[in-house]
Amino acid sequence: MRRYSFPALVLHALRGHQHWPRVLRSPDPRPVYDAVIIGGGGHGLATAYFLAKQHGMRRIAVLEKGAIGLGNSGRNTQVVRSDYYHLPSSKFFERSLQLYESLSRELNYNIMLSQRGKINLAHSPHEMEMQRRTTNAIRMNGVDAEMLSVEDLRRLEPALNFNGRYPIEGGSVQWRGGLARHDAVVWAFARAAGALGVDIVQGCEVTGFLIENGRATGVETTRGRIAAPRVCMAVAGHSSVLARKAGISLPINSMALQAMVTEPVKPMLNHLLMSAVVHVYVSQSDRGEIVLGGGADIYHSYAQRGGLPAMETIAQAAVELYPSLGRLRLMRQWAGIVDITPDTSPIMGLTPVQGLYISGGWGTGGYKAIPAGGETMAWTIANDRPHELITDFGLGRFAEGALVDEGAASGVAH
Repeated sequence: MRRYSFPALVLHALRGHQHWPRVLRSPDPRPVYDAVIIGGGGHGLATAYFLAKQHGMRRIAVLEKGAIGLGNSGRNTQVVRSDYYHLPSSKFFERSLQLYESLSRELNYNIMLSQRGKINLAHSPHEMEMQRRTTNAIRMNGVDAEMLSVEDLRRLEPALNFNGRYPIEGGSVQWRGGLARHDAVVWAFARAAGALGVDIVQGCEVTGFLIENGRATGVETTRGRIAAPRVCMAVAGHSSVLARKAGISLPINSMALQAMVTEPVKPMLNHLLMSAVVHVYVSQSDRGEIVLGGGADIYHSYAQRGGLPAMETIAQAAVELYPSLGRLRLMRQWAGIVDITPDTSPIMGLTPVQGLYISGGWGTGGYKAIPAGGETMAWTIANDRPHELITDFGLGRFAEGALVDEGAASGVAH
């Protein structure tokens, strides 16, 4: 990875910021690799990085049909947390949060991690009781979580509407939860993987798989045939479409998950807040914008855009929690394509085709899983068996009925 001294930065400034070295190489794909990762988002880049860093694999290609970071990795709301209910999810996402906490140092790139705390609001005595049970389960899993009273919330977030249509009874918090800059995470892994010799090939769409005697031997692409004994699919919302090209049917529905930001204002939100009843989550960016999100759209789609009804619902819910937001203008809106499984947990590990691996079905929780997803998938590919943290997330669980139902932990999509 290239580092610049202060004199070098001054020299480039005096040159009018021209002739800077490229951050990433733009290689043509080679005919043969040791491993091919399909998808240039956070999960694909992290998998390639850990394959090269921890397992010594050097001939690796990341194939991205567009440009890196323009898929779901650049279309989310940057939330990182590990307050999941079931033990397999809790252990996995806690590992991911731990990796996030040291990622800037690991990759020599500031990902702007802000562990401001993620608060769940409760609007009834029944919901408070459910949050107590959930908080106890999270703590028993070894993850930090605690309850908050109304008095605590008044001190932490004085602008909240405590006596509105849905009065606030209290809540719970994971103090280590927060936000990390999504484009920084993508570029950090891309630069680090590239420095280890990984070929990141943009504008290269995979159109099919090479399969001989039940084993993957490579891929067909718009830039030619590429041979590799290990192929991993990490394509977020299009997992089922790509897997179908290999003859694999995935229990996934894809739909748009949208979010939006207001015009910037002075700091007014101190934490990330989520309400399952009002059905919205709210945070404030480092630029002062209020970030708003809610549930996924109700119809299936592969379009990276949302619909006006969902926008209206999210805006109304945000104003219910913070009436002062009603005076702000929405500045922009975006959507990503999320692939949601029946139990809202990912599909990770081996597939029925030997040598073909999958990291998909992330639904609304893929961003927070990038570091651990890359680490565990790299181990799985290198050893041809599931990493211990992802054994419960295999494709076979749907046939066995061994679901990891995290619908409650993803009650409001983020």
